[in-house]
Amino acid sequence: MSETPPLPPSRSGYVTALMVMFGVILLLPGICALIFAFDQTQSSHFDTRFTPILALALLVAFAGVMLIRAARKRP
Repeated sequence: MSETPPLPPSRSGYVTALMVMFGVILLLPGICALIFAFDQTQSSHFDTRFTPILALALLVAFAGVMLIRAARKRP
């Protein structure tokens, strides 16, 4: 006599599109950080003062990837 649990309500298309758009916006600092880091490695020296900022930008980009991944999942 086991009953199946009710399905959670589905997310609207507007919310999914909003999550994807916000996730793409969060990807931009990470792309800029990668370009900056690659440019710095091509020069003769790498200024280590920018390492925490680069790490933070990559963390924000990771949050954007996770947000896009969550938006793609169907509830």
